[in-house]
Amino acid sequence: MNRTEDFGYITPVYTGAVKRYCQTLDLKNDPELIKTYRHWHSKEHIWPEIPKGIREVGILNMEIYLLGNRLFMIVETPADFDWDSAFGRLATLERQAEWEAFVDKFQQSEAGAASNEKWQRMEQIFQLP
Repeated sequence: MNRTEDFGYITPVYTGAVKRYCQTLDLKNDPELIKTYRHWHSKEHIWPEIPKGIREVGILNMEIYLLGNRLFMIVETPADFDWDSAFGRLATLERQAEWEAFVDKFQQSEAGAASNEKWQRMEQIFQLP
């Protein structure tokens, strides 16, 4: 498939140091499930409590990209961000556990797995010198 669209994305600019986490997760390889997953992650349909909670624990920006059934997530945080404590807290916020249970049916992971058990952190192997 030839694409003529520019898939460049504008990103926020921060003052000061920022940490970037990169993670991956596979969806079930079912086009209808993937379509539905995309629907529920759109600005118009995501449950409002989900981005509210993400911001509340200190995450500056979160993006998810899709290729086939593979997801790639970028999470940007303040430099002093503590991932484990933030995501432990996030799991207790309004509707977060319900959201994780809801998206389980789309993801290739153990039912009931916590977010940090589903998403696999990626290792950076190159950065432009």
